[in-house]
Amino acid sequence: LQAEGNHTSTESVRLVGGDSRCAGTLEMKHEGDWRPVDDSDWSLKTADVACRVLDCGSAVSVRQRKKTSERSVWRINSYCVLYRSALRDCLTSSSSSSVLDLICSDSVRLVNGTSLCSGRLEVKSNQSNQSNQSNQWWSSVCEDDFDQQDAEVVCRELGCGAPSVLQGALYGEVEAPMWTKEFQCGGNESALLDCRSSGSDRNTCSPGKAVGLTCSEPVRLVGGDSRCAGTLEVKLGDWRPVYDYNWSLKRADVACRDLDCGSAVSIRRRKASSKRSVWWINSYCVLSGSALRECLKSFSSSFIVDLTCSGKPISDIISDSNVSRMFLPLSQ
Repeated sequence: LQAEGNHTSTESVRLVGGDSRCAGTLEMKHEGDWRPVDDSDWSLKTADVACRVLDCGSAVSVRQRKKTSERSVWRINSYCVLYRSALRDCLTSSSSSSVLDLICSDSVRLVNGTSLCSGRLEVKSNQSNQSNQSNQWWSSVCEDDFDQQDAEVVCRELGCGAPSVLQGALYGEVEAPMWTKEFQCGGNESALLDCRSSGSDRNTCSPGKAVGLTCSEPVRLVGGDSRCAGTLEVKLGDWRPVYDYNWSLKRADVACRDLDCGSAVSIRRRKASSKRSVWWINSYCVLSGSALRECLKSFSSSFIVDLTCSGKPISDIISDSNVSRMFLPLSQ
């Protein structure tokens, strides 16, 4: 979802109290009144719309916080936002006691991918100080100026897992502007723009050479007999187990897919030793094709999910099935 078209301008949306203009408590101005936004129904996927409207990068984390004043708040219906309505068109007044803290990546984003952890790499360019055209604010990166260590930094900055695919033109080609210097990351930096870069500018980048990057989804199974079995945990700022409300094998397939573990074989709801912070997963969001991390909401529960996956990527299962059919005896 992009920040142009039918989305509201940055004049009516802001993040306050954070370390940068791309982090803090989300506030919106409506009918002349600035109010914080409550956290009802908000997932990372919904929050990414606000990040784009703010001309920040991708949504990295969404957190619920108890409000510290008696101020009224706005409630934004996340389903309304995801159907591409403007944020201001999805507002209602609310008496909620909690507000939404949001962190967006400041100067890096992945676009045209299948999730927030995949896409063509774009970096916020200094050209924004020299031009009033918004398409000058973000620059694609040439594949020749980017390597595995650089990719590790980007995936970490976006809150994703380790890089899994690095390939030019994987998520579509793009015309200028292009980032003009080579990144020289050590791999441990917290942000791509913290890395050293080459002193000389690149004048051209061959067609099909814009960096396409896929980071793994931050999902794991712990305490089981293999990496494809155990208690399901997802990282969104911190690692937490998942609350299993309304889960089915079909929904759990998404977690197995993110883990490259084939399909879901079994789900078991288990009572933990005490009530704790967990992730509640919006099952409708998952079934729409979104990654697991994009559909999370903070919750408190004493129930968690143990999941067993088949252990084989679905491509291998299909391949094995085709091979088996090749050797079936001919019918009489």
